[in-house]
Amino acid sequence: AFDRFKMDLVYRPRRLRRTAPIRGLVRETELSPRQLIYPLFVTEGKSVRDHIDSMPGQFRLSTDELVRECEELYALGVGAVNLFGYSEEKDELATKSYDSDGLVQRAIRTIKSAVPDLCVQTDVALDPYTTHGHDGLVIDGEIVNDESVEVLCKMALSHAEAGADWIAPSDMMDGRIGAIRNALDVQGFSQVGILAYSAKYASSFYGPFRGALQSAPKSGNKKTYQMDPANIREALKEIALDLEEGADVVMIKPALCYLDVISRVREAFDAPVAAYNVSGEYAMVVAAAEKGWVDRDSAMMEMLLSIRRAGADMILTYFAKDAAALLRADYGSFR
Repeated sequence: AFDRFKMDLVYRPRRLRRTAPIRGLVRETELSPRQLIYPLFVTEGKSVRDHIDSMPGQFRLSTDELVRECEELYALGVGAVNLFGYSEEKDELATKSYDSDGLVQRAIRTIKSAVPDLCVQTDVALDPYTTHGHDGLVIDGEIVNDESVEVLCKMALSHAEAGADWIAPSDMMDGRIGAIRNALDVQGFSQVGILAYSAKYASSFYGPFRGALQSAPKSGNKKTYQMDPANIREALKEIALDLEEGADVVMIKPALCYLDVISRVREAFDAPVAAYNVSGEYAMVVAAAEKGWVDRDSAMMEMLLSIRRAGADMILTYFAKDAAALLRADYGSFR
């Protein structure tokens, strides 16, 4: 009788998908608001919510509006915000990037005063502050490394002095993580973390973001410092170097076309891994939803779950606020 039972046995995986509670019990990947980081664009002025044409639903916010946004995000349980600023006064040496009274520095102080428990991260790169729009300094037609790192250290220190919790260098200059870590420690900011853009690829998906900050390079491209999309071993090397230099968290950018990189990094390193769900990825979903081709919320949640499933511990995403609201409302499609 036992042999006959074995012959008749049929495996039925659908038993574990039969009801919402059962699906919840066996779910392998979870998404939480605390794993989301919301990128925010800061602008000058008061009561300003300047719509970003290339990123529907996103805004350039004056500091007072920024505080209101951060209060809402904190109430939703979003893990952190990442600030992007600029200066109307640009020069060849990005001197306004480390101005103690600069836009981002003021925004940090304002947010930490109003919402002290919210984790505030800041982008560290020179492109919004230079006349040429590159992440490093350009000298004699060359994007120079070590001179750029010196300015990046000054910029990072000015953010730490203003009260930033994490510094997020996105420039991809060699050796900048070690230099920034040393600069922070020497000046008494050993508690400030570094979220390193360790594997930032030269991607076509940054276009809407560059429109938001008006930071596209005036000439040339960023391929001598951002990574070749064809390479994965190089990403592992970059991440190993950043961890050796003192990075607390490493990041892969963009996310969707680089899920394999996220997965390999997760397997190779015992360190927190972030991924950036970039502006072009956001814009594709929003545009398709506006056409009625996809359901915006379902596509958003599926996209974020795929990044988590690949191995990201945290996700920078323009969907953070909307996703957190849905998660707080116990979003049914994934139950």
